[in-house]
Amino acid sequence: MSVTNNNKDLNQRLQSIRLLILDVDGVMTDGGLTIGDDGQEYKTFHSHDGLGMKLLKATGVSLAIITGRTSNVVKKRAESTGVAHFYQGVDDKLLAFQDLVKSSGLQPEQCAFMGDDVVDLPPMLQCGLAIAVPDSPALLLKHAHYVTYKSGGRGAVREVCELIMQAQGTFDAQMAQFLMQASITN
Repeated sequence: MSVTNNNKDLNQRLQSIRLLILDVDGVMTDGGLTIGDDGQEYKTFHSHDGLGMKLLKATGVSLAIITGRTSNVVKKRAESTGVAHFYQGVDDKLLAFQDLVKSSGLQPEQCAFMGDDVVDLPPMLQCGLAIAVPDSPALLLKHAHYVTYKSGGRGAVREVCELIMQAQGTFDAQMAQFLMQASITN
């Protein structure tokens, strides 16, 4: 784990989170852009991330996406994972972040922002918990409170969802439902 602050500080930040904001390309995906001859854009999402998002949402932590690109497939992924706030085609992610904070009634320190490139840095510097994936540029890594072990599109979002749930004491309750299902069928 690469953490620029001590673990106590990280745990306090995690406990305060009420909204997890995600970039898409490089965070929810591996950052690759596949575009067909017809202009159709294709993206690959990790199934573990999607379940992690749903589990986190069930604990009362809201989800948001702020992305610079516009894509129907991202909109569908947002809908299927319970993302409450969806901003796409955004040129200025800080303005979108400020609008999101204002409309949600939350304070910036109650928000986590997970990004992978310098365009994500302005909102990351304003939120309570700045998260980067390991292959982010050095400037982003320098300012991140937490750097995931897993890469974007490879379970990094799930890692963060579980980290938040563990810090907030909701992880075991979310996992209990699966353990209970297994014991009923045995």
